[in-house]
Formats: sequence, C-alpha cells, structure tokens
Amino acid sequence: MQGLFLHMLVTGILSGSANPNLSSSIEGEYKGTTRQYLPGTFRIVSEEEQALRLKLERLTTKDHGPVFGRCENIPAHTLQKAKDELNETSEKRESAVKELQDLVQERAGGGEDICKAVAEKANGKDGAFFLRFIRARKFDVNRAYDLLKGYVNFRQQYPELFENLTPEAVRSTIEAGYPGILSNRDKYGRVVLLFNIENWDYEEITFDEILRAYCVILERLLENEETQINGFCIIENFKGFTVQQASGIKPSELKKMVDMLQDSFPARFKAVHFIHQPWYFTTTYNVVKPFLKNKLLERVFVHGDELESFYQEIDADILPADFGGNLPKYDGKDTAEKLFGPRMDGEDTAL
Repeated sequence: MQGLFLHMLVTGILSGSANPNLSSSIEGEYKGTTRQYLPGTFRIVSEEEQALRLKLERLTTKDHGPVFGRCENIPAHTLQKAKDELNETSEKRESAVKELQDLVQERAGGGEDICKAVAEKANGKDGAFFLRFIRARKFDVNRAYDLLKGYVNFRQQYPELFENLTPEAVRSTIEAGYPGILSNRDKYGRVVLLFNIENWDYEEITFDEILRAYCVILERLLENEETQINGFCIIENFKGFTVQQASGIKPSELKKMVDMLQDSFPARFKAVHFIHQPWYFTTTYNVVKPFLKNKLLERVFVHGDELESFYQEIDADILPADFGGNLPKYDGKDTAEKLFGPRMDGEDTAL
C-alpha cells in the first residue's frame, strides 16, 4: 500500500497533476540530503544547496568579495547563483569553453570578415577570456559566439574609442568621476557604476572620453569572476542637469553609449537607475529609448526625487553623500588608484 501511494504521488507530480494541497517539497533525512519533488522532475537536493538558495534570498552588502582585482575565491552562494541563473557547473565550464574555441575557428573558415576578425581577436586568449562571454549568455555557446562578434564589431564600428586606449589615457577622466565606481558591491553582488552629471562640462570632458573610460573600466572589472556572474548596476544622478547639457548631447553619442551597453561587452547590466532628473530629461530619454532592447528597457528605473524604491534596492550605507548616501563625497582619485595603482611621479594630470 505504501509503495502504491509513493508510485501515485511521483506519477502525479511528474505529470503536473499532483494534489495541490500536498507540499511540493517532501523532506526527509537521507545522508544529509532533502528529497525535493518538482513538477516534471525528481531530484535529490542537498541541504547545503537549499541553505545557499536561502542565503541568496537574504543577501547583504557584506556577503560579497572586493570590487577591484581578481576574485581569489568565489563565494559559495555566488556559485549557486551561477548554477541556478546561468546553468553553470564545473563540468560545463570546461566543455563550453572548448566548444566556443572550436566554434571560433570553424566560423573563421567560412569566409566572413567579421568571423575572421573574431578569430584574430581571440587568438592566444586563455579559457578565462572565453568564459566571460559564456557566462554573459547563460552557457548558450552559440549566443556567446554572437556576443563575441558584437564585442569585435563594436571596436570596428567605433575605432575612435579604442585608439591608443590605455589606463593612462583615461585616468584623468576617471579621477574626475566620469564614471565613478563604488568600492562595495550592492546586496546582489553587483558592481555599482556612478555618473553625476551636475558638474560635467562636456567641452572639457567629451562624451567619447567618458565612453573610453567605461571601456577600460569594463575590461578591468570583468577580470573578476564575481562580477561576471553578478553583473553591474548603473546609477545616473541627473540633479543639476541643464538645458545646455541636454542640447549639447548628440543622438549619435547616445546611440554609441547604448551600443556599448547592449551586446558589446561580456557584462550583465542588471539595472539602470536615474535619480533627481528634471522634467526636460524626458526629451533626452526619448532619444535613447528607441535604441534600447526590451530586456534592457525593463531594467531602467526613473525615480525623480521619490527615492524610497531606489533605497530599497541600493543601500545608503554604500553610497557617497553626493548620491544621497551615508559615505563621504565620491573620490575619483581613490578609485583610479584602486584600478591602476598609484600615479607615477611626473605623470600628466591634465584632462
């Protein structure tokens, strides 16, 4: 009788017709595991895995590793997130990297110039380089290859952004705070990028110079595996945004910025928050919106001066004072030093 009940229970769950009053997770001790029954599946989930998933629901800003430098040890809960969100396992990592490397060579033989350029860019790169693209596309190797094509195509489309692009070339722009980078991750483990438009003089620091700084920053920060998995969050503070600034930004520059955020870097941009924007910000935003794909558009949050929902997402304890936080005012020179090391004696500080 007991065997018949178990057979009926499992059969019902596998067919999706189990009694809805029955718990979908039936727990019992079995060598430190929990038996978990899900619609269409039957698998044994370890108590450790369940504890990690519970941890992911209760993360704080203190649960993550440093923003700057390589990641020495990926936190266990972040590995669980990679498994759940990105379909990543240790076995898949090795096989997916090999598959993408082979695909690059295969497509290069097809004759298309962009495919040959991809192979040239990837030549000599280690497995860690390919893994960034695979993670950014949830271990779908064909989509990872398309992203790699986008990465190369962006550089071909906008060569002015990459000419003589070195840390020294963008250091002064980053020291000025364009863009900024928080030293602490948010509660989701994302790197938080900042842009404070109030004091931006677009004749002194051009839009292209800011995009060049973004390109260097993204390359540096994406060396960190936690960042590859957790992604980025961008906060745009539009307090003090002037009509002159709005009229000075060209639609072509805005499109270039959007192209950078979409399908051009192996980065997961998880949220973009606009705060303190004036009413005429809408004109600038309406120029940008047609260029945004639905996925990114759904991740854009326009708060104005009503910041309750903003602070629910971004803890004030990690924000500088000029972004409404509890920390001292943002210091771009400190950020540049964390990114590149101390400035060398005699190094040019002019923008």
